[in-house]
Amino acid sequence: MEDLAVVIPARIGSTRLPRKPLREICGKPLIVWVVEAVKRVVPEVFVATDSKEVVKAVETAGAKGILTPPELPSGTDRVYHAVRELPFKYIVNVQGDEPFIREEHIRAVYEGLKKGFKFTTVATPFKSREAVKDPSKVKVVLDKRGRALYFSRSPIPFTRDGEVEPENYLKHIGIYGFTKESLERFVSWEEGRLERIEKLEQLRILENGEEIFVSVVEHDSFGVDTAEDLKLAEKMVKGEV
Repeated sequence: MEDLAVVIPARIGSTRLPRKPLREICGKPLIVWVVEAVKRVVPEVFVATDSKEVVKAVETAGAKGILTPPELPSGTDRVYHAVRELPFKYIVNVQGDEPFIREEHIRAVYEGLKKGFKFTTVATPFKSREAVKDPSKVKVVLDKRGRALYFSRSPIPFTRDGEVEPENYLKHIGIYGFTKESLERFVSWEEGRLERIEKLEQLRILENGEEIFVSVVEHDSFGVDTAEDLKLAEKMVKGEV
């Protein structure tokens, strides 16, 4: 995967969980857990951040920290700023709060790019009705060829008759693949109307008439957004859940 750069955006100013990248799980910063997970798949990992403290933490873990302007509007803009002058054909954006990202997730995104798709991501079947109904868990529906039709915080497709059956729903996992050119185009587009309503950045791609190829994988991931998530992640590391 010499033509691939994996970039982890990590903003220090999270409102829901202040200083999130540096919050510790079992004595190790969250961002270091993410770096170590990615380095099990690719040797060279970049972290795009607005914090010198984060740069110091990730470089001790073997990643390359790249300082980006704090005023950038999104993680994707931060990723592009970090790689815009680097000689990579494909870019994978791994969220900085995904300590349990797996090799199958990264490889699936990369393989979709190698097949010729400009934008790729992954999803996995839901396991519970409660998760399907949770607006923090993003749902995606696909066409017969694996291309995303829509992403939503609402349960889609809507079940008209009977109860929600989890196996009929796909949970989106927040890892994205881009060609270098498609990433440049993405950050040049204005925020879309659907993106603004749902607060889902990937809808910008669909609103601009582009395809997103979605690989369905077996295993889920777990993102850390809150203090409660941090406690659960620590239990997961310890094997208590």
